[in-house]
Amino acid sequence: MSTAADGERRLAALAEALSGEPGVEPPGAGPRRFGSAALKVDGSIAAMAVGGSLVLKLPRARVEALLADGTGTPFRSGRGSPMREWVTLGPDDTTDVELAREALAFVRKA
Repeated sequence: MSTAADGERRLAALAEALSGEPGVEPPGAGPRRFGSAALKVDGSIAAMAVGGSLVLKLPRARVEALLADGTGTPFRSGRGSPMREWVTLGPDDTTDVELAREALAFVRKA
């Protein structure tokens, strides 16, 4: 079972790996509010730590593919319906940076 620290550790590792990317804001940058435990690009959230998990914003088709191959699970904000452009990654963090780069590119285009 993952702890909140696991999600934050993974997010911190992403922030370090992607710190040289244009427009990337590390978690905690700016005023403290919703999304403070998030990696942003040009002010929009691309990755966040939720509980013990890492959550990424990706195109709907990519999220569906990650769900189908077991890499991730649907992300729900509270008890609501799954959010179509967000995926909760499983505990294997070997693809985090690769998928986070995809998230950055997607959020930049949005």
